[in-house]
Amino acid sequence: MSVSLGLPRLRSTGPAPSGAPAGAGLMDRHGRRATDLRLSVIDKCNLRCTYCMPAGGLPWLPAAQLMTPAEITRLVHVGVTELGVTELRLTGGEPLVRPDLEDIVAGIRAAHPDLPVSLTTNGIGLTTRARTLAAAGLSRINISLDSLDAATFRALARRDRLAEVLAGAEAAAAAGLSPVKINAVLMRGINDHEAPELLAFALERGFALRFIEQMPLDADHGWTRAEMVTAAQIRHRLGERYRLTPHPGPREGAPAELWDVHPLTPTPADSRAAGAGGSGGEPLGTVGVIASVTEPFCGDCKRTRITAEGRIRSCLFSHEEVELLPLLRAGATDAQLAERWRAAMWAKPAAHGMDHTGLDSPDYVQPERPMSAIGG
Repeated sequence: MSVSLGLPRLRSTGPAPSGAPAGAGLMDRHGRRATDLRLSVIDKCNLRCTYCMPAGGLPWLPAAQLMTPAEITRLVHVGVTELGVTELRLTGGEPLVRPDLEDIVAGIRAAHPDLPVSLTTNGIGLTTRARTLAAAGLSRINISLDSLDAATFRALARRDRLAEVLAGAEAAAAAGLSPVKINAVLMRGINDHEAPELLAFALERGFALRFIEQMPLDADHGWTRAEMVTAAQIRHRLGERYRLTPHPGPREGAPAELWDVHPLTPTPADSRAAGAGGSGGEPLGTVGVIASVTEPFCGDCKRTRITAEGRIRSCLFSHEEVELLPLLRAGATDAQLAERWRAAMWAKPAAHGMDHTGLDSPDYVQPERPMSAIGG
């Protein structure tokens, strides 16, 4: 099967457009300031998840087009020192495919000792690299895990590697990369019935579980609104085993809406606490739901993204990218790189364009590039 990724529109932005505040970081015209950088280090992956990649894979970027560790460190430095970035997530593709990932993390950590640096991974390879990544300066880790059943995992990922993922999660926790967060995408009729089991698994191990609505970012363009499992349906599934209450803490622009998790049937201690004016007992933990499609949070978005070939995406669902890497390789100063980055973010749209009021709305046009080529 041949898959054409298509190309987003490229802009070679010069000076910031009129109205972009020069000293206000990564502001956009809608009053949002991006402080959370998601940076992809590679587009390759060793799984072929059905909601992300075709079975035969994709045409990967040539090595010369990927950012080097030094270039990644430089762009992160510009983001932190010039533009107010306060948090970094390294993504892919699958970041562990890069043998120099520890060098990337170490370079960033040496330049910015206090910067939170996390990693999104499928967990394959963590058993041998969790401790080296922690030693290099990684703060914590997000692991994708959509099923606890070997056959279901194999059907979703098209690879028989569940045991490696589970072992990787345990290795991350043992290495101190906490809190270990688990990301799960539910697919209707395939693994949506596993929602309560996944939550039980996470609670027992002290992992933080985040369910993510399937997004229209698959390379096969097979996503449909009618078939996706919505946030409301996820919460309903969880309600079969647990009672959810809104988490009292502030969301502060985070993608996940958090819920406190309680036993479905209150214990005697819970009942006594509730009767005494308490909250009904301490929750078992929390669970997050990221509802990009049906309950979008665009108005509070604080993310900026750079792809593995050094292009700025102001929005995960954008149809336009701005190149940074050629400018960097041409000898640009930090100020020049910051100016282009600032201009790209000033043009960020108000929202991603998905009309969540109607599942059959034709208004949304899916980006040509899939998630693996964008970086989450």
